[in-house]
Amino acid sequence: MLLCIDAGNTNIVIGIFQDDILRNHWRIRTEREMTSDEFTVLISNLFISAKLEIQSIRDVIISCVVPPLLSSLKEFCLLHFNHEPMIVGPDTNTGLPIKYDNPKEVGADRIVNAVAAY
Repeated sequence: MLLCIDAGNTNIVIGIFQDDILRNHWRIRTEREMTSDEFTVLISNLFISAKLEIQSIRDVIISCVVPPLLSSLKEFCLLHFNHEPMIVGPDTNTGLPIKYDNPKEVGADRIVNAVAAY
């Protein structure tokens, strides 16, 4: 299964995909200073409530516009999945060109929205 995390300034949206089908999703309030341990507790409880096992996750994609939170999310992934997550950013190969003067100024949220709309 694929764990998708969209960490925005107001909410963190978490989705679980299995074979390209959205199986579960949740929306929680963004806490800018959340630690990897706090995220572990949160995710574990969400998975338990949905009768999912965290061990069933094979890949993780993160879109994050909250810099202090990104390191905690990456640490969470390394701890539980033993590999780096895919981090969406202007250098991510999406198949869509970013024609902005400075592509580094385009937030990950806008990139994933453009890909979803395409």
